[in-house]
Amino acid sequence: MEPPASSPPDLRRVLETCLYVHDVAHAHDWYRRVLGLEACVFDPPKQVFFEVGDTMLLLFNVDQKLHNGSDTVPRHGARGPAHVAFEARHDELKAWCTHLAAQDVDVETRRTWPRGGESIYFRDPDGNSLELATKEIWQSARRS
Repeated sequence: MEPPASSPPDLRRVLETCLYVHDVAHAHDWYRRVLGLEACVFDPPKQVFFEVGDTMLLLFNVDQKLHNGSDTVPRHGARGPAHVAFEARHDELKAWCTHLAAQDVDVETRRTWPRGGESIYFRDPDGNSLELATKEIWQSARRS
């Protein structure tokens, strides 16, 4: 195998993450109520976009996105549960568990990682796996 002719420029960060849902209005209400996110774009039944820190979480209607591209954005999509992790502070994980319980959201797993850090996993109404994780779960991996 030949080495690449050139090296790519550096990537800075993940700018946006997409999840796919069946009911955009219902997902909008759930993400607002459960995660406290405010939509910056709400275009039912097609899509809803949330600003999360310095990145974007895009929720698309899976049936529309899988079948329709546009002249500016190629068709994309996925079926089945996807995953996204949100950073949370360690001292707020207990409060998150209390809040999720009050919203009738079951915590599937709570995990302390061998390298440090902690995660809480739960699902949105479409079955996507959501994680609240402390930043320590990846800090030691980046130093390795």
